[in-house]
Amino acid sequence: MTTMADRLTFLKGFLQRPREVGSVVPSSRFLEQRLLRVIDAAHARTLVELGPGTGGTTRAVLKALPADARLLAIDTNPAFVRELAGIRDPRLHVAEGSAADLATLIRQHGLTAPDIVFSGIPFSTLPEAVADGILESVWAALAPGGRFTAYQFRDAVCRQGRRVMGEPLVECEWVNLPPMHFYSWDKPERAGRRRASGSATAP
Repeated sequence: MTTMADRLTFLKGFLQRPREVGSVVPSSRFLEQRLLRVIDAAHARTLVELGPGTGGTTRAVLKALPADARLLAIDTNPAFVRELAGIRDPRLHVAEGSAADLATLIRQHGLTAPDIVFSGIPFSTLPEAVADGILESVWAALAPGGRFTAYQFRDAVCRQGRRVMGEPLVECEWVNLPPMHFYSWDKPERAGRRRASGSATAP
């Protein structure tokens, strides 16, 4: 559950780095529940969260994960990283760094290739070269058969992701202010082949 302290920390983070945070409020519980379904958290083993903020989605995912799962939460904001480090769960690893350095951060924490990467980074505020670099890093680090999901207010990541990963599967959580779109790409099981996750829109 998001506390008043979380909201204040999140707002401060937005005011300091609006291009990186992208919202003035943390995620709603409706968004969190939709995310758990989209990434199938109950069956995931190694996950990476990009842009977790004050940890609302992080806590929700941890509650749903199996006991032997591992979650690496990566943020560039030192205040958010300190907040995340206060979550007492042995399955959680916290790193301050760039999503473009994903492979390095995964190795530093002794984790295997993730079967799930999910991101709240506001891709619409990023320079195209930076966005492309993050998406390429995610796609390279993701395990075969794994899934990358980005939840966004705007559709910039949909266009950007097509260049690297093909067509996404799209869902929307309407009970969120503003409504949030989820864009997901599934990495092929066999290396060297790229296929689209699908273009159907789920309710």
